[in-house]
Amino acid sequence: MTKDVESHVEPAEEYSAKDYHDPPPAPLIDFDELSSYQIDPAHGGDDCGGVGILGIAWAFGGMIFILVYCTAGISGGHINPAVTFGLFLGRKVSLIRAVLYMVAQCLGAICGVGLVKAFQKSYYHKYGGGANELAPGYNKGVGLGAEIIGTFVLVYTVFSATDPKRNARDSHVPVLAPLPIGFAVFMVHLATIPITGTGINPARSFGAAVIYNEDKPWDDHWIFWVGPFVGALIAAIYHQYILRAGAIKALGSFRSNA
Repeated sequence: MTKDVESHVEPAEEYSAKDYHDPPPAPLIDFDELSSYQIDPAHGGDDCGGVGILGIAWAFGGMIFILVYCTAGISGGHINPAVTFGLFLGRKVSLIRAVLYMVAQCLGAICGVGLVKAFQKSYYHKYGGGANELAPGYNKGVGLGAEIIGTFVLVYTVFSATDPKRNARDSHVPVLAPLPIGFAVFMVHLATIPITGTGINPARSFGAAVIYNEDKPWDDHWIFWVGPFVGALIAAIYHQYILRAGAIKALGSFRSNA
């Protein structure tokens, strides 16, 4: 009986608790990598397959940080019509200046996309010209909501980072305003790239649509104006009239004058 039981016992190595397999060790020197652009061959994928959503988000966030930092001393860092619109509603810029900024932003976006098409024509067509449009599986309401929420986060961050009251209170803590703005752009891209490709900047969406000029981007294009402008409107009202109590101050001034 004992022999029968022992005959059914399998080798101990077959009862290993490991539920994974260790990859083979990498070669000490692999000359093939000198001709490969792939970031991590262990994870598969095509060569030059792109940097993924995380890389795109970092690229946008980092570039916004740089552009705002470089242009803040010249124009206040206005590179987004939605931000300009929100600051106009907050009485930070005049109507004429806001309109001129928006025109310049759109013209700059068109020129930028034109340069991309000229220098990277194959990748430009491969990735749809970078034009914003709704991803398959999402309806227009979801896309509009994503643009509203994303732009609200961005514009509210702009208001908070440039609030003179905050700067005066936290004067002992140096705050570089372009940094939180760029990080807000990064976070919004992580959340909304799978839905709309992330607009939150009507000029960026407009420039891409003009140069690419295909039906789908134009059919969805209104989302990338209405959504950002509504998000900017909500952010301006929330910051100026709720957090900063602008409405109460205006009412008190009206009563005192009366």
